[in-house]
Amino acid sequence: MKHITLSFLFIALTLQSFAQVKVDRSKAPGAGPAPTIQIGNYTTSTLPNGLKIIVVENHKLPRISWSIQLDIDPVFEGTKAGYVGMAGDLLGAGTNDLTKAQIDEKIDFLGASLSTDSKGIFASSLTKHTDDLLALMSDVLLNPAFPESELEKLRKQSISGLASEKTDPNAISDKIGNVVKYGKSHPYGEFATEASLSSITRDDLLGYYATHFRPKVAYLVVVGDITPELAFEAAKKYFGDWSDGPVSPHKFPAPKAPQGNVVAFVPMPGAVQSVIDVTYPIDLRPGSMDAIHASVLNNILGGSGFQTRLMQNLREDKAYTYGAYSSISPDDVTGSFSAGASVRNEVTDSSIVQILFEMNNLVNEAVDDTTLQMVKNIMTGSFARSLERPQTVANFALNIEKYKLPKDYYETYLQKLNAVTVADVQNTAKKFLRPENAYITVVGNKDIAPTLKPFSASGKIDMYQPNGSVYVDLKPVPQGVTTATVLQKYIDAIGGEKNIKKVKSFESKGKMDLGEMSMEMNMKVKTGMPGKMAMTVNVMGMEALKQVYDGSTLAMYQMGQKQPDDESQELNTKMSTDLLAEIHYDQYGVKAELKGIEELNDKEYYVIELALPGESSSTEYYDCTTGLKYKSIESTKTGDVVAVSETVIKEYMTTKAKVQFPKIREITAEGQTYLLITNEMLTNPKLSEDIFTVK
Repeated sequence: MKHITLSFLFIALTLQSFAQVKVDRSKAPGAGPAPTIQIGNYTTSTLPNGLKIIVVENHKLPRISWSIQLDIDPVFEGTKAGYVGMAGDLLGAGTNDLTKAQIDEKIDFLGASLSTDSKGIFASSLTKHTDDLLALMSDVLLNPAFPESELEKLRKQSISGLASEKTDPNAISDKIGNVVKYGKSHPYGEFATEASLSSITRDDLLGYYATHFRPKVAYLVVVGDITPELAFEAAKKYFGDWSDGPVSPHKFPAPKAPQGNVVAFVPMPGAVQSVIDVTYPIDLRPGSMDAIHASVLNNILGGSGFQTRLMQNLREDKAYTYGAYSSISPDDVTGSFSAGASVRNEVTDSSIVQILFEMNNLVNEAVDDTTLQMVKNIMTGSFARSLERPQTVANFALNIEKYKLPKDYYETYLQKLNAVTVADVQNTAKKFLRPENAYITVVGNKDIAPTLKPFSASGKIDMYQPNGSVYVDLKPVPQGVTTATVLQKYIDAIGGEKNIKKVKSFESKGKMDLGEMSMEMNMKVKTGMPGKMAMTVNVMGMEALKQVYDGSTLAMYQMGQKQPDDESQELNTKMSTDLLAEIHYDQYGVKAELKGIEELNDKEYYVIELALPGESSSTEYYDCTTGLKYKSIESTKTGDVVAVSETVIKEYMTTKAKVQFPKIREITAEGQTYLLITNEMLTNPKLSEDIFTVK
């Protein structure tokens, strides 16, 4: 048992020696030296046609990815904005010998993936399928057909996507921020419109391909289960015949931050939240030491996580928002700064104050060592985790070659990060944070506009439409025109009270057109105050949705399962059974106010705002000439979630009862745009009471 006694004696002596060391537990332990990172080797070569090849070996899995990326300047597209993106999307939509369906079939057979964009092509497969994949990839890259049929299909999808953005305040904020930050004559400041997408031709796509897809401005990055020698041989075999040619550079004046803050406001009818963005261009290049310092600064201000100052201030302390973020982004052409949040209408101005306060604070006061070390620890962990992905090594290799960085740039990244000091952070803040020379963009309810004037150096607000054009304020209505007269004119336009009151019931049959899919719809209504309603939506002969309203209770079913009650939906249903609801608003607790006249598509419309029970609202547009309703924008708040939808009535139909109903409606909601098409409208059919029974 002697060896046990000796073991306990050793432990006792060890504990005694630790007890004699004085430890100051009031201070956090200092950071250790930055670890040495082994990024991994990569091999480079260049084909005679100028194609530069980067190979990163990784034999852990029998897979190889092949990525061709163009190193080119952005293109200003002008009146054909969107054609560059379309050219990239349609690069893989067919070759001289293969249709898109045939390409997709071959990719599926190989269990591979292949995608294209305006700056290149990516493909990946198991090692054993390398030759088959590269033969297909080479055909797509070197012999694109840009078929007219696929162009028309993509055009329709793109225009539909634009329609969905009209009700998305974040998408609008991004567009307006780019317009004011870069200007409409800069490629970063333009965006596609329905008109520009409609004007794009196949020749535009061919022209972009012919003048930009050249090997001397391209990198082929190979990652996976292959040796450099075999990769170079494969590259020569499949891409060696890629013909070279001149690629013209595109240079643009560098955008500048404004002298004094400029407020750009986009009114969004019915919005109960404001999207705020404090933004401006900066001169920040990828791979510079400034970029590392700026990344640390951004992670203190609002980069990610709950520890950032914007998140702690606007969310945790003030409860203005669920999230507040910032970005300081390097770029080949021009970098950018952005900081913002989505907040309640009533705290829009207060939120801007706090964002500018946090920016000023970082400029004027040094951060403490504890905060700096915490952020560096977070960034170190994130960097280390990224190294687990082979593609990260490939991206590092590409950046080193593309930006002419030192070969050990990423291997010594953690050392450079660890060396960032408190003084570095404050100096970087002074260089890149400009709380007094920024564009402050806000998308929100027009009522908050006056509260934004104090933030403008000039004392005025620049008003914009969602499409980036200058906003024209509502015109005053002529004398004698009131909310009541506009709504009465609408009732007269659809048939008049006398005819409408004769419609005791109706049944509509039609479909919901979602583009690639459609659903059959049937709605039966007994009109009145209250009326009754039963609606079904069928998909491929199966009942997907059902709503039943018996005059007092609304029940909603999805795939036969009853859904939770929705008070806002119940009010809408009750009003939809009343064909004279527009002149009965007061009986439903709805307040209607005529705001003025707005010009849309060269026509004038009366604008009426509806305040619905709860926190929901709607903005209605009535044709000044015909009296017919043109569109409505509805904002519904459920808890802290706000949903905005837009309904445009494209066409009306007249029934035998001499009453007009909407025939085609375009509805945009939750990022989706679809058509509601009524094919048949029956007035005064006999309807059984059984169909209105709520179970």
